[in-house]
Amino acid sequence: MDLRNFIRDIPDFPIEGIIFRDVTPLLRNPKAFHTAVDDMAKTILDWDFDLIVSPEARGFIFGAALAYKLQKGFVPIRKPGKLPYETTSIEYDLEYGTAQLQMHSDAIEQGQKVIVVDDVLATGGTASAIAKLVQRCGGNVIGMCFLIELTYLEPRKKLTEYPVRTVISY
Repeated sequence: MDLRNFIRDIPDFPIEGIIFRDVTPLLRNPKAFHTAVDDMAKTILDWDFDLIVSPEARGFIFGAALAYKLQKGFVPIRKPGKLPYETTSIEYDLEYGTAQLQMHSDAIEQGQKVIVVDDVLATGGTASAIAKLVQRCGGNVIGMCFLIELTYLEPRKKLTEYPVRTVISY
């Protein structure tokens, strides 16, 4: 199954000049969604890890599904003001501005091995920020997994410290 057939390009979203890769058609199709999660799982089966961390919103979908499939813990990374307990925060640059992410301060135990999972790897800014947040909380990022990579934005330049695996490249 060619998963690209289920990814919609939306020009000029969220701002002019950006082509947004929309995975909602893929999520709507049970076979495509199942294939996407299985393909992502295959790319990380050889990694020894404890937790998957993923940012909202679409990262939650893939990260939680992978954590369930692989019987690992899941840690949500959220925008400010969304988590009810004590948090640790990081601010970072996006391709179209700045943003802040938070996680519960006690979500990761010292030395736990963590994988960052998200739907799209664009510039690498979000993934890099998440890795720093995980390390700040005592975790060790052992790799990153994405459904889609936008290679023309050269995101791996920001992620040279980590193995990165993807299913689809544009």
